[in-house]
Amino acid sequence: MLSACAELIDEVGYDGLTTTLIAERAGVAVGSLYQFFPDKRAVVQELTLRNLDRFVRTVSARFEQLELEHWWDAVDAVFDVYLTMHREVPAFSRLHFGDVVDLRLLDPSKDNNAVIAEKLTGLIAEEFGLDPADLLLPLAVAVEAADAVLHLAFRRDPAGDRTLVAEAKELVRGYLSNRMPDGHPKDLPSPR
Repeated sequence: MLSACAELIDEVGYDGLTTTLIAERAGVAVGSLYQFFPDKRAVVQELTLRNLDRFVRTVSARFEQLELEHWWDAVDAVFDVYLTMHREVPAFSRLHFGDVVDLRLLDPSKDNNAVIAEKLTGLIAEEFGLDPADLLLPLAVAVEAADAVLHLAFRRDPAGDRTLVAEAKELVRGYLSNRMPDGHPKDLPSPR
């Protein structure tokens, strides 16, 4: 049902989506869908949570594969995972992390970008032996800034305007270089 939902979102968008369409595409009765989901929002919420889990698992795996030397390598890896998902994961380019549907779709007690920032804080703190309390605010600001610029990049080009993606990386790296705890390099190479 979630895969059917993702396909339909790519075709008709969230506004055109109905539980009947999801059930038909999934090859199940509408009543079967309602056994698991009370409405289309709940289906989309579950799809978005699945995408969040995929994002976190992929970022974590990338951190392990790359043997990151510096924090900015982690930032680049996060960008790369997000961009790949935006281009390849059904419905991700239309939903992102649910902000199109509800700014609190991932967690009713906090906005979607705060959830993303918390997940990234945990991953980066663990990878570099940092105190999560030192990272949470800077990463929350970085996620908000990156989100805004990446939205612009994908509005200008469905594949993500490369110049704007580079600007987003530059913006985040420059901001974080002034916020990283002592002992972490502040001079960083340009992502261009």
